[in-house]
Amino acid sequence: MNVATLSPTDARCRREPGGPRALIAGVLAVALWIGGCGSALAQGETARVTLQAVAPGVWFAQGAAALGSAANRNFISNAAAIVTDAGVLVIDALGSPALAEEFLQALAGVTAQPVRTVVVTHYHADHIYGLQTFKARGATVVAQRRSAEYLASDTARLRLAASREELFPWIDEHTRLVQPDVIVDDRLELNLGGERFVLLHAGPAHTPEDLVVVMPSRGILFSGDLVFRGRIPFVGQADSARWIAALDELVALGPRLVVPGHGPVSHEAQADLRLTRDYLVYLRETMGEAARNLEPFDEVYARTDWSRFEGLPLFRVANRMNAYNTYLLMEQLGDKR
Repeated sequence: MNVATLSPTDARCRREPGGPRALIAGVLAVALWIGGCGSALAQGETARVTLQAVAPGVWFAQGAAALGSAANRNFISNAAAIVTDAGVLVIDALGSPALAEEFLQALAGVTAQPVRTVVVTHYHADHIYGLQTFKARGATVVAQRRSAEYLASDTARLRLAASREELFPWIDEHTRLVQPDVIVDDRLELNLGGERFVLLHAGPAHTPEDLVVVMPSRGILFSGDLVFRGRIPFVGQADSARWIAALDELVALGPRLVVPGHGPVSHEAQADLRLTRDYLVYLRETMGEAARNLEPFDEVYARTDWSRFEGLPLFRVANRMNAYNTYLLMEQLGDKR
């Protein structure tokens, strides 16, 4: 696999859609994704953390295709572990301290090596609330520099407060946000026990601080939430244009396997990278045309052909929200889109 450094990050910071409607959309996005609603909460209620073998020494825990809830302990995202002779590198920390502890218990069943490093692909709640458990065991936390923006934000504070209510007892007054120990700018190489890991900043895309991890010798890409496999992505107010560009760059890397932030491991890496990309492109095309023509969102959404994507899990919960936020984004961009 030819590992090429991703092109330099776009110097422009992500612009959040402005105005009251964008604020409402953002609040709704947080409320839906944290608290959940309707029948989607029933999925994953009894899920426990188990490890699946991805490749020799590479293990993977898969969260439920559901919204975070107290019933599923916020186990809705994935985490991975790479076991080496000098310790374990973990990618993402799961959505509660209890899940992280369960992950470590499962890991103890396959290796006696300690966790040395935890790489955070991005600072969304379902990937970070387990960090304190790994930190207490002596692990070094690695994240992209722009994670500081999230950690210092009202969004992080309010989301944790909401999680303490909606996800109690798994998230409570003892759950805290964990700062990284090692900062990545555009690229960082780590070597552990003879394994080489290339960390690349792929944002701003799903978040400003998106990191992906490549194992060049294995052809394995750990994509974080740049790839949602087997479910509708959570787009929120992401920089979808940059996200599409990042996916193009990941396609060009030619990975053999993709371990996504959500969903099962992909053995059809190119097809799955392109599916997420195609969904984002379709959102921008359909909602961009509507915004350009000043058409009411409800009318456009109702007549849009969603047939390619409507069979994916969480379509009913997430797609309308994704489309609306994209509509607002395209409306704000105007001639710049």
